Amino acid sequence: MRVFYEHWQMECCGTPFAVGDEVAWRLVAVNARAPQGEYHGAGAWVEHHGGPDHETTGRVRAIDLVHQEYLAHHDPLAVRHPEPEPGTLVLRATGRRLEPVPGALALEPVDACPKWFDAFEDEEPPPRQVPFRVRRAVGVLVTLDVPDGTPRQPRDRR
Repeated sequence: MRVFYEHWQMECCGTPFAVGDEVAWRLVAVNARAPQGEYHGAGAWVEHHGGPDHETTGRVRAIDLVHQEYLAHHDPLAVRHPEPEPGTLVLRATGRRLEPVPGALALEPVDACPKWFDAFEDEEPPPRQVPFRVRRAVGVLVTLDVPDGTPRQPRDRR
């Protein structure tokens, strides 16, 4: 079965793994009504913050790093601000709004899942026009061998 493991789930509470490892994860079956592409073709996703009270055990057969391209609609490096008066506290937005580019998804085969995903972010260097492109890893798509190929549903508890 294919399982999507979101980057923030790994960074928060996950333990890195590699091809060939046996893993035990709380898996949530992807709802058929989920937006197209939300789980990148996976049949289930890993949930560390709730979800089922049981784990699905399986062996990792393949790992693909999932890269998504975005348009960034704010560039804090492109905005010049006047110097404030000495002693004045100024709060400025430093974030950016990212909009996924439809169809701009790439899979990169890897031997192991990273713990941290920041190293996989790439963006156009300044000076740049807004919106500008950002490419970041959003998780991994795992091919997992499990005994029957599907995570147990809550009604299947024994």
